[in-house]
Amino acid sequence: MNRAAILLFSATTVFAGSAQADILSEARLGVMQENICVTDCNNANKEPGQNISAELLFTSPEFLDLIWSPKPYVMGSLSTNSNTSFGGVGLHWSFPFSDKWSFEPSVGYVLHDGELNSPFPQGSPEGDAFTEDHVLLGSRDLFRTTFGLHYDINEAWGAELLYEHLSHGQILGNGRNQGLDNIGVRISYKFDR
Repeated sequence: MNRAAILLFSATTVFAGSAQADILSEARLGVMQENICVTDCNNANKEPGQNISAELLFTSPEFLDLIWSPKPYVMGSLSTNSNTSFGGVGLHWSFPFSDKWSFEPSVGYVLHDGELNSPFPQGSPEGDAFTEDHVLLGSRDLFRTTFGLHYDINEAWGAELLYEHLSHGQILGNGRNQGLDNIGVRISYKFDR
């Protein structure tokens, strides 16, 4: 496990342990399939495997009422195959559309430990081999966009199908922007029920 992942998970654990029940809203834990094919399948065969994803959601402060009261979050995602791990912060919305179902988008900012560019010359045998196995993200910091379908099992527990996309969008960086698309399932526990 790299130092950034250890630091992120340690900070998350300490913050969760010290947060009062009226600040901490929810905890989510799941498994994400790394780098699936969505629209651009050229990179979907790179960095296969799973990430363990953990997320803490906090009570929405009043000043965010203007944008439909999103909950701030802190998250971390650790690759089980020594591929790209990342962690960050953002805002999470929940839009119920039935008694137990909600559509849950989020936007955020993450830092990662994946590859930015190939260390070998483009077109060389070493460069070709490297780019066949690694997603070249082009920037150390990325945007994180998610879309979730959440089901309330009961008042405390829930389950979620989640899609997440990571990319610098030619805003946080330029040049390489292969991005990552992950999909997975998570369980959730509500503290503020």
